[in-house]
Amino acid sequence: MRRHRPLARPHAAGALAAGLLALSAMTTPSTPSAVAAEPAAAAEANTATVFYYTKTKNWPATYLHYAPDGGSWTTVPGARMEAACTDWVKKSVDLGSATGLRATFNDGSGTWDNNGGNDYALGSGAITVKDGVIAHSDPCADTDPGSSGNQATVYYSTATSGWTTANIHYAPAGGSWTATPGVGMAAACTGWWKKTLDLGTATSLKAAFNNGNGVWDNNNSADYTIPAGTTTVRDRTVTEDAKDPCAAEEADTEAPTTPAKVTASATDTSVVVSWDPATDNTAVTKYQVTRTGGSKGTVVTDVGSTVYSDTGLEENTAYTYTVKAVDAAGNTSSASAEATATTGEKAPAPASGTPLGTDPRKDPIYFVLTARFYDGDSSNNRGGSQHTKSGNAANNDPMFRGDFKGLVDKLDYIKGLGFSAVWVTPVVLNRSDYDYHGYHGYDFYKVDPRLESAGASYQDLINAAHAKGMKIYQDVVYNHSSRWGAKGLFTPTVYGVRDSQWSWYYDEKNEGFEYDALTVEPKSGKSYYNGDLWSTAEPSGNTCLNWGKPTGGKSAEGYTLYNCQWPSPTSGMFPKTYYHQCWIGNWEGEDARSCWLHEDLADFNTESAPVQNYLIGAYDKYIDMGVDGFRVDTAVHIPRVTWNRRFLPAIEERVTQKFGAEAAKNFFVFGEVAAFVNDKWNRGSVNHSAQFYTWKERKEYSADDEAAALEQFTYENNLGTGNQPTSTNAFLNGNSYHTPDHSQFSGMNIIDMRMHMNFGDAQNAYNNGKDSDDSVNDATYNVVYVDSHDYGPNKSSTRYSGGTDAWAENMSLMWTFRGIPTLYYGSEIEFQKGKQIDCGSSCPLATTGRAYYGDHLAGDVQVSDFGTVDSASGEVATTLSQPLVKHVQRLNQIRRAVPALQTGQYSTEGVSGGMAFKRRYTSGGTDSFALVTVTDTATYAGIPDGTYRDAVTGDVKTVSDGKLTVAAPGKGNLRVYVLNGPGKIGTDGPYLK
Repeated sequence: MRRHRPLARPHAAGALAAGLLALSAMTTPSTPSAVAAEPAAAAEANTATVFYYTKTKNWPATYLHYAPDGGSWTTVPGARMEAACTDWVKKSVDLGSATGLRATFNDGSGTWDNNGGNDYALGSGAITVKDGVIAHSDPCADTDPGSSGNQATVYYSTATSGWTTANIHYAPAGGSWTATPGVGMAAACTGWWKKTLDLGTATSLKAAFNNGNGVWDNNNSADYTIPAGTTTVRDRTVTEDAKDPCAAEEADTEAPTTPAKVTASATDTSVVVSWDPATDNTAVTKYQVTRTGGSKGTVVTDVGSTVYSDTGLEENTAYTYTVKAVDAAGNTSSASAEATATTGEKAPAPASGTPLGTDPRKDPIYFVLTARFYDGDSSNNRGGSQHTKSGNAANNDPMFRGDFKGLVDKLDYIKGLGFSAVWVTPVVLNRSDYDYHGYHGYDFYKVDPRLESAGASYQDLINAAHAKGMKIYQDVVYNHSSRWGAKGLFTPTVYGVRDSQWSWYYDEKNEGFEYDALTVEPKSGKSYYNGDLWSTAEPSGNTCLNWGKPTGGKSAEGYTLYNCQWPSPTSGMFPKTYYHQCWIGNWEGEDARSCWLHEDLADFNTESAPVQNYLIGAYDKYIDMGVDGFRVDTAVHIPRVTWNRRFLPAIEERVTQKFGAEAAKNFFVFGEVAAFVNDKWNRGSVNHSAQFYTWKERKEYSADDEAAALEQFTYENNLGTGNQPTSTNAFLNGNSYHTPDHSQFSGMNIIDMRMHMNFGDAQNAYNNGKDSDDSVNDATYNVVYVDSHDYGPNKSSTRYSGGTDAWAENMSLMWTFRGIPTLYYGSEIEFQKGKQIDCGSSCPLATTGRAYYGDHLAGDVQVSDFGTVDSASGEVATTLSQPLVKHVQRLNQIRRAVPALQTGQYSTEGVSGGMAFKRRYTSGGTDSFALVTVTDTATYAGIPDGTYRDAVTGDVKTVSDGKLTVAAPGKGNLRVYVLNGPGKIGTDGPYLK
């Protein structure tokens, strides 16, 4: 049977090819033969009934002043309109032979609505004019006519499409279609329109919907089948026997379920309490944790996540905890079973620090691999199992060499460069054969002792940085642990045997020894002891298949290989509750969030409550120490919905709890969403594009996090790149700064992967960055770098080697364009340029982009301010004399002195030039307006008149006609003309002059 598709309703290509968000205005074609023609008498009448919305104007009377097409205008003020229904007046007009009319409206006393001077062009039939929007329907149509036959009450949602009116075009089963565009629906409540239809003897109808101006929802050309009774249609979902969506909701009286599996564990004088999520008929909004014990009596604390870190408790004291779940209506569950933990002695670590809590955009970032930066204490150096094989031993260069003491010692060097934030690699205890970089986390609750020293703990580093006005951004990993699991959550046991082939590898068990990566185990003589990881006997609860049976393969040495000998996601060795169990097959597919990246990176099941609790509790510890932000590793491999539901709210809640709302607002979270392509959206997959992670969710998903992740992936990818949210937060409105709208911000900012990938050439990076900025919630927070510990531009495996002039040009752009400039350690002297960034243990670290930098830092540095070195001696003096060092010092001085370069929005309107733009920041008594050009000439038109001073040369230009022209300063150089600015900042150098 042929499906009826009236041509007056545009089909998939013109209506809902990609869902309602793809709707676009188009003109309705003339009524086709497939639709019953209107009666001849109706056509001859040629009338227009004009409905006008009065609520906005609130005029005492409304007049329609009009002229039929080709005819004369009525005498001012026109014809008085009559009341039609609530908030509407109407007037019927005889058009004669005309097919439409021109119209304006007024109150009879000289106040007019003439469509901004354009008049209104109206057709015939029923026409509505509401707040400047024209539609075709009767807003006063009877929605509940009497009928002796069957009826269908249809509710249609325009919440997604944003239509300001709705018509239903329909045909009862076996009957004829209404004339296009159908009949008007009445507003029922916000986002919903309603119409009750007589069906006669029919029990259903076919229907499509439109906005009266040619935009249709015809269910992707399939039409809707709607039964008798009450039905809702929302986002192409038809719900039969539906509740009235506009009816007042029944009071929620159902309490959530009681939280289960409550556990409490003590470390020193802190207790971490965790539990499984409760369920509710609507949603759980918070938990109440009740603590008893100690001298302070009963304490009740509200938390938003399923983990609570209770700190600063009394020593050697038993504390008991219960948890209740609370929903939005205030319904509270019964208390959970009790969980008890006994504290120990107070930790010797210093008191918690306090984050600086200032706008992160003011702080350029210096990124260090802590273990490769500067060796302040050689006693904690460790080479690991690959020390000799890698060639590091021959260079007397253990992989763990730099430490916090070295970083504390060289904070003045970093401050002397002008940086006020330091990004450090992960600090948690690692465990693998080659783990100096920190990304093989083993005990997430313990700082790796290979980085600490007496008087130079992680807390000491944080405190020392803060004392110098510098921030510490901690690299954190939520996506994976080491291949040996995560201590305190799950650690796998592998098959091992100390026979003639393997006794060299499997250390003899020492039940009294606990791995900490620093302490040497006496039997093996190793700090990388592994005797706790293996068993010949099959362990209790083993789920690994064919335990200990030979695989038939041989190792590189010719030794027998066994099943379950090496950790693997597909072996059954890792329980699904804690870890995913597959390898990634498609890096832009759904499995990129649910499978392993690499054999050394065991992929957490981040949609599992025990994993979430473990990680939230761990990172609460570092928040409490006063770090200023988190750089999030491999953020793209965790679904955005999981970040938005669990981890990001937990971070905000903890910072707020410890340090207040302002500190939480400025706690800087920036994610590595690694997209190694040069287009705006990563191979068309929105879920794998950096900007996607800066936004909140747009709809509700299943309560189960794993199901929600799949639902989100499908929903957002189906919407596609053209239907993602956009933002003007980074852009000036002409020359004016406007308050940014962060209401839909997720809480995660991003590393600007697109600029990074295109920084082989500064102009290319600039063009690509601008192209993506409207899809980022606020691109002024983007972290911008040329290369890093992973890649150079264009996914190069080597450190950037474009030349000193190109480096200077890149820096000039990064320090003046929107975003936060970031420099990988040593780039200020082009350290290891062109060298392979990482080759694992197959070559010495000294030959790579992760080489030890300390030799260039030997000596003393005295600084008085950011970017200002008072004195230096030894090798570091030579380092500080290099041309790019001078360049970055002055760039930091200029950026620090011009607020527009730190927090300003930008525009290229009225600007010509290769890398030329204007920036402005206005707040309170601050109004900073800057004109910038990098390398090339630039012209600016339509700018405010006044006196502009160049921060580089001190040149003064007076603008009286809104125009300013700047000559090309030369490659790597720039000009920064500031309206009423301070003039020249700093002294001339090799590039800025």
